[in-house]
Amino acid sequence: MSTSIDSPETAEETTPLQLDVQVSSPQACVRDVVVTVPESEVQRYLKDAYDELVPEAQVPGFRSGRAPRRLVEKQFKDRVVEQVKGKLLMDSLAQVTDNQEFSAISEPDFDYNSIPEPGDGPFSFQFSIEVRPEFETPQWKGLALTKPVEKVDDEAVTQALDRVLKDRATFEATDEPSEIGDRLLVTITFKEGDAVLSTLEEESITLADALSLADGVCEQFGKDVAGKKEGDTVSTPVKLGQTDDESDADRKIVAEVKIEEVQKLESIEIDSELLEELGDFESETELREFIKESLTRQAEYRTQQAVRKTVTDLLAESVNFELPADLVRRQTNRELQRRVLEMRRNGFDETTIRGIVNALQQNAKASTESALREHFVLEQIAEEESLDAEPQEFEQEVMLIAQQSGESERKVRARLEKTGQMDALRNQIVERKVVELVVENAKVTEEEVASDAQDEANKSFPVSHSVLAKKDHSAIPEAKYEDNSVTEKTEQAKD
Repeated sequence: MSTSIDSPETAEETTPLQLDVQVSSPQACVRDVVVTVPESEVQRYLKDAYDELVPEAQVPGFRSGRAPRRLVEKQFKDRVVEQVKGKLLMDSLAQVTDNQEFSAISEPDFDYNSIPEPGDGPFSFQFSIEVRPEFETPQWKGLALTKPVEKVDDEAVTQALDRVLKDRATFEATDEPSEIGDRLLVTITFKEGDAVLSTLEEESITLADALSLADGVCEQFGKDVAGKKEGDTVSTPVKLGQTDDESDADRKIVAEVKIEEVQKLESIEIDSELLEELGDFESETELREFIKESLTRQAEYRTQQAVRKTVTDLLAESVNFELPADLVRRQTNRELQRRVLEMRRNGFDETTIRGIVNALQQNAKASTESALREHFVLEQIAEEESLDAEPQEFEQEVMLIAQQSGESERKVRARLEKTGQMDALRNQIVERKVVELVVENAKVTEEEVASDAQDEANKSFPVSHSVLAKKDHSAIPEAKYEDNSVTEKTEQAKD
């Protein structure tokens, strides 16, 4: 099992280690590093450790701190050697990452237990580390951009209000055939031939044209299921999204849909009780104003995303670097976290977010590669222009997420910190500031566009289910080397 060791922060100055460091570049974003600590430095660390231990060592037959040094060294050798091994590793890693020209984007990854203990002779180990790709910053001033601007009118507010009411309306079971917009209770068995791949048990869904899944989509779902009644079973094809195995695209998978219950929407009225339930609104007018503000933020988000894509596409045209497959795979969850944070901040409901996440997962490799390229380009511009996230900007983001989720800001911040998403939040803030800077220095033409975002959302209903058994992609990469001691082959290569 691989182990990542963080470089420590020490309050007092330490004498720099004399190191021999060999760096190779097997891929654009990866460095293989071989570190050798000469014997003289190993002995210095061992001596310092014993010097600190001897005055306090408790050895049977001697008063505390009075035992001969040779006896102390013999009795406490194993403990001291293990302590020195850890200190040599941490100090040398800190020195390597500080002094090397590459910019690390992950912690050094290696198997700690496979590295030999220090003793006579030099102390050597090797590791791989992911680094930011090296490229010339593209020319970003004076770009010609088209900025789409959505108009939020009364009709859009009415449609959104209808969706809010529908979420809280009463659905009554019926023997009538199902129609688009009905709520169904279904059990879906996903099969390849006679083999059962997975089952979705008694899931409540809204019947839409398509059913979106975490790793695929039933594009004919509405066509095949509409008109069926309680107790009916119908089959509909499943189209898998992008997977690591290209042959998955040719697999013939069907979803056997058993309709457990059909429910029809009952009418619902806006009264004081409903207004209070929705957010303690005083009137329907106040509720509509709140919805309009939320729709406006969503429209602004789509505009920002469109402008961001235009900007990053133009910038990416002039840079070219490879992205390791392992890096892309591990960054998929981080990219999904970033998108979810953005959407929650901008007032999207959880069903819409689930649908977008499903779409991203179905094309995870391509979308993550694109996001990584964007990040590296924007981050480099941010460094050159001294742009970073300020404390008040974190607070603003947390406040917006809290407003949309109905949670306290304290609870939102605690959750983000616990799940390690504050870094994703920082990237989100910085990248937005870079895009804004590029736009400020660009030639921008605004173009009013009609929004079909809600129409598209209504065409598909998302569920959180994977047709195929999920593969375990650990957030921490496996060690490149089974044994992180420096092999004879590596030593020969150095020579």
